[in-house]
Amino acid sequence: MVKAYDVRGLAPEQLSESVARALGSAFADEVGISDGRGAAVIAHDMRSSSPGLAQAVGDGIRSRGGDVVDIGLASTDELYAASGRLDLAGVMVTASHNPAEYNGLKLCRAGARPIGFDTGLRAIAELASERMDGEPAELLGARTERDFLTEYVALLHRLVPVGDRPLAVVADAGNGMAGHTVPAVFAGLPAIQLSPLYFELDGSFPNHDANPLDPSTLVDLQAAVREQGADLGLAFDGDADRCFVIDECGEPVSPSAITALIAARHLVDHPGATILHNVICSRAVPEIVRESGGTPVRTPVGHSLIKAEMARTGAVFGGEHSGHFYFRDFYLADSGMVAALHVLAALAETDQPLSALMASYERYTASGEINSTVADQEAVLAMLRERYDGYALDELDGLTVTADTWWFNVRASNTEPLLRLNVEADDAPTMERVRDEVLGLIRS
Repeated sequence: MVKAYDVRGLAPEQLSESVARALGSAFADEVGISDGRGAAVIAHDMRSSSPGLAQAVGDGIRSRGGDVVDIGLASTDELYAASGRLDLAGVMVTASHNPAEYNGLKLCRAGARPIGFDTGLRAIAELASERMDGEPAELLGARTERDFLTEYVALLHRLVPVGDRPLAVVADAGNGMAGHTVPAVFAGLPAIQLSPLYFELDGSFPNHDANPLDPSTLVDLQAAVREQGADLGLAFDGDADRCFVIDECGEPVSPSAITALIAARHLVDHPGATILHNVICSRAVPEIVRESGGTPVRTPVGHSLIKAEMARTGAVFGGEHSGHFYFRDFYLADSGMVAALHVLAALAETDQPLSALMASYERYTASGEINSTVADQEAVLAMLRERYDGYALDELDGLTVTADTWWFNVRASNTEPLLRLNVEADDAPTMERVRDEVLGLIRS
């Protein structure tokens, strides 16, 4: 269950409350809050198994003498805000966009600093494995409850003021945690007319998976935007740390274009600043960052890697093509809601429709991410290296091949026997030719 960035598994078949208790116990030792030396903030999403798992994680922490501050139902970015604001280590119980039968844990050190496989998660897993068969220990630490939603909303409004242009917004929570946070955040935006879609918290996801990376999950939102004549649509994943945007025509806006827009906004206030973008972002992103006077830095995919690179470089902002957006003034953490507010603020500063505002940020044609089941991933990557020898190659994350008018990246999934392909080109015919050629090689 222990992945590159978090813990994820079937609940309760794999992630049971006893396993969660052992993980909580090991977490307390790893982050140094055992024996009365500190506290952790914990939160959970709307899945039916989440409250019990959160209780079990808290009991594990308390069994080691650590205290627990329980903020209850929250989005993942709300948990990060609490970790940053309270300067406490944190545990979020969520399986994000995974189907209903899954659950998981996202872990961070005090100040919302990430914990990945090589920065503590492996050690936590090993220590938890040793404690799996022990009897539940006495609860030595204290547990307190705290409502953090008001502080979270106030922080977001301070970070991204939204102007007074009236805007009609359809937001699809996918029955996930945005149904909890969006009403609170938008209540402080009187010019915004909010039309909620699937805001009922329901971890069985009765309407569609809470995974906006899957185009099929956007269909209802696209239809609602068109039917209502809304100015834009917002789609959040299950734990609301990612946000996708739909324009007034009902068309998806590329997360790379959103990355470029938010980067340009940051560079107005932070001239010359560093902006991060991962290997599958459009090449328009570094172009626009340079044109705006900033310094683009390319990174591997993955939130713990990007957060570490933000700390190392002092970057003010980072974006991933998967809809994760990272902000220095949000404790280096990712927040779909902060990104959504930046889009609203940018649109409110103009009298244009969103499609016109975004046109200058969408310069190329992309394939989107295409997955192929591959047993021997390394063999396929080696074959592609040989096939495209003579082009510009790099292996920052998987294999990226770059030509004058196109590029593609192929990288292995961290959790499944999949290779993920992304292709971008100057025009659609070139993209389709390269996409079909590379897919043919991968799947042969």
